[in-house]
Amino acid sequence: MPFAKLFIAIIAVLAALGAPEPSRSQDSGWPRTIRHAGGELTLAAQPKRIVSTTPSVTGILLAIEAPLLASTATTPSALTDAKGFFSQWAGDADRKGVKVLYPNLKFDIEAVLGWKPDLVIGSTTGADSILQHRHELEALGVPTMIVDYSSRSWQELATELGRAAGLENEAAAAIARFDTDLAAVARTLTGRGTRASIVGYNIAGSYSVARTSSPVAKLLSGLGFEIVGLPPALRSETARPSDFEFFSRENLSAAIAGDTVFLLRATEKDVQPFLDEPVLANHPAVLGKRVYPLGLTSFRIDPYSGRQILERVRQSFAGP
Repeated sequence: MPFAKLFIAIIAVLAALGAPEPSRSQDSGWPRTIRHAGGELTLAAQPKRIVSTTPSVTGILLAIEAPLLASTATTPSALTDAKGFFSQWAGDADRKGVKVLYPNLKFDIEAVLGWKPDLVIGSTTGADSILQHRHELEALGVPTMIVDYSSRSWQELATELGRAAGLENEAAAAIARFDTDLAAVARTLTGRGTRASIVGYNIAGSYSVARTSSPVAKLLSGLGFEIVGLPPALRSETARPSDFEFFSRENLSAAIAGDTVFLLRATEKDVQPFLDEPVLANHPAVLGKRVYPLGLTSFRIDPYSGRQILERVRQSFAGP
C-alpha cells in the first residue's frame, strides 16, 4: 500500500477508535437554551434538583419521571389531600418522596432557596403564578422556567418540560401510554358520536361550557363524542381568555347545545341538583337523564386526572 493511502487509513482507524458513542437522547447537548412563556433560559447541565411552584404542573413532572424534590401545596380542600397536594397525584408524590415546598400557594423565596434547586418551574397565571418573582429568583442565580398551563394541553407541557429536564424520551413515553389507555377505553364505549356539552354548573356561582379546543373537550372527542361549545349567539366579544365560556344562569338551557351533558368538577351527588334546575326542566339531557359527572379532579387535566376521567366515562358508557 502506498504511504499516503496507509497514512489515511491509520488516521481513519484512530478517529474511529476515539469517536464518542452516539447519544441515545433526542437532544443531549448541554448547555441548551429553553424558550418558555417567560422568555429564554440557558441551562448549563441536565437538572437534577427540580422544584415546582405550580401544583397544576406537578402531576406532569411526576409523569415524566423528573427529579422533583418539592412542590408547592394549595389550600387543603375536597380536591386535595391533607397537605394540599391534588388528590389525583398526591399518592405518587408521596411514594417518590416529594415534599411540600411551601403551603397555601404563598410564595416563599427562602423555602425555594433552601432546596438548592437547579431548576424552578413556575406558572404565568392563576393563584400559583410566580411571574412577579421570576427576576428575583434569577438574580439569585436560580434557573426559572415559566409555563402557561391555562392554554396548553398536558401533552404540550410534558414535551416542553421534557426538553428542559433532558427527559424527552420519558415525556414521549408518558404521552404514548396515555394515548394507548385512551384508545383502549374508546373501543369499549357505546356513546360514540353522541353530541355532548361539558358544563361547569354552579361552580362558585358561575356557569360555563367548555370550548371545543379545551383539553377536556379534546379528551372526550378522542373517546368518540362530538363535543359542542357555546352557541355563537351567546358568545361575548369581551369573554376572558379561558378554556371555558361563561354565561348567566338564565341562559343555561340555550347555552347547552348538546343532548348529553358532562358535568365538570362534579360527582354523582352533583347530578341531581342539575336535573332539578328549573331553567333546564325541558332540556333534552335532563328529560333523558343523560347527565354524567367527570369527577372532582376534572377541573385540570394532567395524566392522573385524565385517567380518572377515562375510567368515569368507561363506567358510564361501556358496552356489555
